[in-house]
Amino acid sequence: MKEILLEREEAFLCPQAFFTKNTAGRERPVTDDPIRTEFQRDRDRIIHCKSFRRLMHKMQVFLAPEGDHYRTRLTHTLEVTQIARTMARALRLNEDLVEAASLGHDLGHTPFGHSGERALNEICTGGFRHNEQSIRVVDKLEYNGEGLNLTYEVRDAILCHSGDLKSVTQEGRLLKIADRIAYINHDIDDARRAGILENGDIPTEISDVLGDTHSKRISSLVSAVINNGTENGIGMLEPYGKAMDELRDFMFERVYSSPQAKGEEEKVHRMIEFLFGHFIEHPDQLPAEYRKHLDEDGIPTIVADYIAGMTDRFAIGCFEELFVPKVWSYK
Repeated sequence: MKEILLEREEAFLCPQAFFTKNTAGRERPVTDDPIRTEFQRDRDRIIHCKSFRRLMHKMQVFLAPEGDHYRTRLTHTLEVTQIARTMARALRLNEDLVEAASLGHDLGHTPFGHSGERALNEICTGGFRHNEQSIRVVDKLEYNGEGLNLTYEVRDAILCHSGDLKSVTQEGRLLKIADRIAYINHDIDDARRAGILENGDIPTEISDVLGDTHSKRISSLVSAVINNGTENGIGMLEPYGKAMDELRDFMFERVYSSPQAKGEEEKVHRMIEFLFGHFIEHPDQLPAEYRKHLDEDGIPTIVADYIAGMTDRFAIGCFEELFVPKVWSYK
């Protein structure tokens, strides 16, 4: 079965695609799988890991919102994956590599979205970046400290999906664009649900290019990436790239910095600061799976690992357990 899949790659993928047979492999050798390709195995390892399951209880933008329809870090991940796979298939890139990297790109994200990331970034010596933490999760923290032992190309795409880093594969570069297409557009949807944006708030010079609905905007941006092709690298045709940059700037001004989105951020920062300080002073209270790395990595790094892995509700419950007085009653 695997041989058939590899033959299909040879027949179908474009010259700029990454062929699975050329993988740089894993840090530790594994026995051969007769059915799945290496990137398919990576996908399965990610889907079945604990960090992936926890994404369902980490909010995307709005902290602890009322209602069931706001995006979580998991639904964001699934939307990124679907957009990336659509583009990869049309461009004849390696869809399995794109899928695995997309599913794993946010495994290291903190509770409370980027508010939690900013808090840990200020607290941790050397800073904290969720893409680097995602690599730490797949390399070391998962599977009882052994890591998921992913392929080099999937790890590279996960690391390079954020910031100024540039992936070594076209598939990794495609993930970076898919991530931006997904979060800008689904955050508009959530902002409308939260009453921050109205239908006519997006500037006409942007909507005239991208469209005036969620579906039209995504279709325009995805098509602009596909029509750009792969010969000159992954990119986006104009004027769509400029319109997306303008839409992103609009979202930072109107949504990401709004009182509704930022209103709880100071509380998040204080809560994470208190949790960090407590476990720095009491590392013996960390779970055993984290304590095993204390001698090798040091207390601050392991405390950051523990807090970054928390879900929103677990972090709140941990804070209440440690710092909120219990009601005492005499019986």
